[in-house]
Amino acid sequence: MAIATINPATGQVVKTFESLSEAQIEVKLQKAADTFLSYRKAPFAERAQLMLRAAAILDCEKESFARTMTTEMGKTFRSAVDEAAKCAWVCRYYAENAERFLADEVVETTASRSYIRYQPLGAVLAVMPWNFPFWQVLRFAAPALMAGNVGLLKHASIVPQSALAIEDIFRRAGFPDGAFQTLLIGSQRVDRILGDPRVMAATLTGSEGAGIEVGIGAAKRIKKVVLELGGSDPFIVMPSANLEVAAATAVKARIFNNGQSCIAAKRFIVAEAIADKFERVFAEKMAALKVGDPFEEETELGPLSTADGLADLDRDVRKTVEAGAKVLTGGQPLDRPGNFYAPTVLTNIPKGSPAHQEELFGPVASVFRAADLDDAIRIANDSRFGLGASAWTNDKQERERFINDLEAGMVFINRMVASDPRIPFGGVKWSGHGRELGAHGIREFTNIKTVWIEEAP
Repeated sequence: MAIATINPATGQVVKTFESLSEAQIEVKLQKAADTFLSYRKAPFAERAQLMLRAAAILDCEKESFARTMTTEMGKTFRSAVDEAAKCAWVCRYYAENAERFLADEVVETTASRSYIRYQPLGAVLAVMPWNFPFWQVLRFAAPALMAGNVGLLKHASIVPQSALAIEDIFRRAGFPDGAFQTLLIGSQRVDRILGDPRVMAATLTGSEGAGIEVGIGAAKRIKKVVLELGGSDPFIVMPSANLEVAAATAVKARIFNNGQSCIAAKRFIVAEAIADKFERVFAEKMAALKVGDPFEEETELGPLSTADGLADLDRDVRKTVEAGAKVLTGGQPLDRPGNFYAPTVLTNIPKGSPAHQEELFGPVASVFRAADLDDAIRIANDSRFGLGASAWTNDKQERERFINDLEAGMVFINRMVASDPRIPFGGVKWSGHGRELGAHGIREFTNIKTVWIEEAP
């Protein structure tokens, strides 16, 4: 894939970029290795000041960064502004908490003194997706840099200007020249960089296929890797829930980021007793969404990021309908320039169809009916994915069942799934392994070193 900015609302090529040469990559790898030797010794207070400057740049220039994001991948301008502000938050959060998260942990043993020390690993390769061009990167970079690591970013080829802007933020904040570098390269060159002995670990957010490739590449070199892959998150609604609030939130949970989010709700599992009403209200709200130019204030749903993504989504919906699913609203691309797809609600989803087993990346909701609580949990767990889950109920016993029995890395009760710097983010099963964010996230790329001291007799 060419490294280029192509406006998804118009299909026009905005800017193209040359991939780095092997010589240029070598310079960046050596710079990362050299920088780590000194940066790892920088005190937490010094790292925190640099990270707070990065946060200030993100806050002050959030509208400029938002324009870049919207132009490159089509998210609404309002959501892009919010994304830049969230990135400033994660920078401040780790600036304020990293030292506490990585403080020596005393362990009572028979030794005179024993404790755990967290130390940085070195250069970490981050392979990041296009759907949250700034947030996905900053939620890795802020904890990694605060831990004393240095970062190498291989961003998605359709968001090169976002990738370069993030590198520039860290440069202007005063981080050493090699602390965070962007690599404008194609995906076929990732394995060669991962294999370089100067790269100590990797993190990837993306598709199952990409995760498998990077996971294998890390395993055969015995390198640490964190994988955040796809999701087909269930959104469960039980009779005790506030149906109007649940339906309104269901729309937001599905179309957030134009429906292109790993933690977007995709399978809506509704108790049979309230299914008729939920389907009616949900379909009406989806059909009423304002679709259009993502830069316009009133737009609620923008285009998909690429023409290929639009074609893939349309193919999966058509196959699902051909297999017997019913379309309550939408079900086709919109007849206009750009990569626009109508907000869609499907019911009667046949087992084995794409909407039943795949992650549909776009504004398409699949509704399933559950006979009871056990059936709702069974349907929710009938997926190879296990990222997040949202369950709507005011019954305490049902809440506990959902918390304990849903096969997911995150369970949200009476709220849509969301990422937050303060809590760990990640999944189970084919949704990946490892955690980002929170205290757990910053420790992923550290050497958890055991120290045992016996005083001389």
